[in-house]
Amino acid sequence: MTDRELMDMAEAAAKNAYVPYSRFPVGAALECSDGSVFTGCNVENAALGSTICAERTAACKAVSEGHTDFVRIAIWGEGKGYCMPCGACRQFLSEFSTDMDVLCAKAGGRYVSYRLSELMPHTFNY
Repeated sequence: MTDRELMDMAEAAAKNAYVPYSRFPVGAALECSDGSVFTGCNVENAALGSTICAERTAACKAVSEGHTDFVRIAIWGEGKGYCMPCGACRQFLSEFSTDMDVLCAKAGGRYVSYRLSELMPHTFNY
């Protein structure tokens, strides 16, 4: 699967976002080593701490299906800046792979790519 195909899946996932507060839909597509892909979107809640990001939605779907071998995630958002994973998502994803690629898009479809270890250099994994 190409980067663009994975990003297209993330964009499609954003269409299901529940964002009555921020009005900022985010989609994610998480690829595992066997080629399976799990998508997710952000789901907001009036109790803001209960909100879940697209990245963690996709990761929870993967883990609940027995996949913990993450190799790449695409994150799509229609903002002026690149849609980067928040700190909680960075830590959450690092539980499974600090070497995974993180593709972050912005308006117009452009994206950048980082290793998770670049975005979260000092995880607290045991």
